[in-house]
Amino acid sequence: MTVSSLDEALERAYESNPQLLAQQAKLDSTNYRLPQARARSGPQLSFEATYGYQRENVEQLFGNFVARSGWSPAASAILTQPLFTFGRNAAGEREAKAQIAYQRAALQATEQQLVAQTYAAYVNVLRDRAAQNIARENLQLLERELRNNASRYKARDTTRTDVQQVATRVEIGRAQLLQAQRSAAASEALFQRLVGARAGDLAVPPVATIPFGSIEDGLVLAEDRLPVMKAAYAREQLSRAEVEGVKAEGRIRVDLRGRAGFETSLVGLQWRQRSQMSGQVVLSGSVFQSGQLTARIHEAEAANDADWRLIDQALRESRAELADAWNEWVSAEASLTNLGTAMELARQAHEGAVKQEQLGMRTTLDVLDLARDLLAAQINYNATLATARTARTRLLAAAGLLDWSTFAPGLVGADSDRPREVSRGMNGVPLLSPLVRAVDRLPLGSRSDRTPRDAGVGRAPALAVVGPTLAEPSSGDREPAGDDIDAYLDRTLTDAPAIEDAPPK
Repeated sequence: MTVSSLDEALERAYESNPQLLAQQAKLDSTNYRLPQARARSGPQLSFEATYGYQRENVEQLFGNFVARSGWSPAASAILTQPLFTFGRNAAGEREAKAQIAYQRAALQATEQQLVAQTYAAYVNVLRDRAAQNIARENLQLLERELRNNASRYKARDTTRTDVQQVATRVEIGRAQLLQAQRSAAASEALFQRLVGARAGDLAVPPVATIPFGSIEDGLVLAEDRLPVMKAAYAREQLSRAEVEGVKAEGRIRVDLRGRAGFETSLVGLQWRQRSQMSGQVVLSGSVFQSGQLTARIHEAEAANDADWRLIDQALRESRAELADAWNEWVSAEASLTNLGTAMELARQAHEGAVKQEQLGMRTTLDVLDLARDLLAAQINYNATLATARTARTRLLAAAGLLDWSTFAPGLVGADSDRPREVSRGMNGVPLLSPLVRAVDRLPLGSRSDRTPRDAGVGRAPALAVVGPTLAEPSSGDREPAGDDIDAYLDRTLTDAPAIEDAPPK
């Protein structure tokens, strides 16, 4: 099976990528921790049944014993309903919610990474196929030059050295074509690994729109939407709930316990059956643990402080990544016009040199050097075009805005309801269990996100591009505008900013 468009590639990756499917299953598994935590606030019913053999000797008068034996059954049922655990169960519920939030953020990060990788692999296949064509065209150009020089050599119009120079470039061109073919094959293999299908005749991918106009605007979005930031906040909430859970273990708890059962026993010479029912309010707690609980509390608080600091680390990394992605995108987009002009000028220079060589005004080495310049300009333009495309997806990912809907609106990601709420219908007794959970949350602190404490994060530096204002390009390939050298000189020498000499040291 082959794919021919970006949305087909993303759909295949969404349906078949093993890493994504494993992460989805991991989130579904974590979702079941919430009903488990909520179940601790509901009634627990257990039973016990025994059936045993009993034999005894009963002493009568003057040392006479009478043996009695038989099988005696017994059964009991125990019902326990927590009334108030002073935050134990509520802390467990918060831990479960934080674990789910963390896994959801991990799934979002996996989805975002897969979208970016798939887009990059798609673009790289196009880039390397184009590079292969460029290398082939360059080889054809050199072989044509070799044939021309061979004809001139036979006519004694050139030297053996000239022919050898061209032959050297031809062999280098053949090696370059082999290297380009190898790079194209590697890109095809990576594409198939990510997508699960081979790349067919690929269409030009759409160009994503950047919805913000500065690094600072992107940072505001990133702090709320970036999966790494969401995971950092969720991890801090998880360790904070663990602190509350350990503290709650040092408090008392109140449970309601009921018991009902029956048993048989030997009374006199007869077996008798007895049944009983009881109800209790049980107050329990720890009195002394030799400092173990205090040490556990300090351990949990230190771990929570570390997670709080990791929010600052995630914020620093997100700022650095977004700044780098922004500058990469700006520089790649801005340099495309220059590289397109350079490629067109190199083509015109080479064509002119070929004609001048035929008239004896240029040497063979001049033509070969200009052919090399043309090859370098074509390769640089092709590589920069791919970089400009992938830099956009990288910038969207750095701001937390890249997901399936960016290029395939029909696909549903982790932000939707696909990872379902599995705790519905598994919350214990209606009215009673929610009331117990609400009361149990009273001793706990706030569950809101903590603000970063890092005072060393300043404004991310943006790249200042000298030249025309960067405009949003249209989708598809950029076509380098044809440029006459006279018009180029007029435009460049008129519009170029003055470059001042460096001040003397």
